[in-house]
Amino acid sequence: MAAPSGPEAAPSVTQTRARFARRVAAGVGSAALLLAMATDALAVAGRHLGVTFLGAIEIFEACIVVAATSAIVIATIDGTHARVRILLEQVGERAAGVLDRAADLVSAIIFVVLIAGSIWLASDLWNGHEVTEVLNLPMRWMRAFWIGGALLVATIFIGNAMRRRA
Repeated sequence: MAAPSGPEAAPSVTQTRARFARRVAAGVGSAALLLAMATDALAVAGRHLGVTFLGAIEIFEACIVVAATSAIVIATIDGTHARVRILLEQVGERAAGVLDRAADLVSAIIFVVLIAGSIWLASDLWNGHEVTEVLNLPMRWMRAFWIGGALLVATIFIGNAMRRRA
């Protein structure tokens, strides 16, 4: 009896890792959005009650770094980044495969450049004690989170390019 193929086949290691990474990114991003929403809601309620919630904007900004990074990771895993398909519809299947692979490679290069700039900036400021104004939240950890997420995105794009048929 042959092993099942198609949708009923067991997921590959790559698919299992992608599902796990997506779940982690969704959980972390969701928690960040919930914290951002709660912080903002408390700040608004506090303003109406005459109580100031110092640092609410700083907490919100930190949460947005986490949520946005998670969203980019999820969009990359799901393959839902915006792509113009007009040209792909006009060329043959082989040429479309080559162009898709090239798009993945160019996307990976863009993220590698963003990572290089982010690492450069982080290394210059790592020991600079760069913190937010009110709560003194260290910026280095937000930069590190972004760099880690961007590394994951670049890795996914490279993996996609290598798996695509040309």
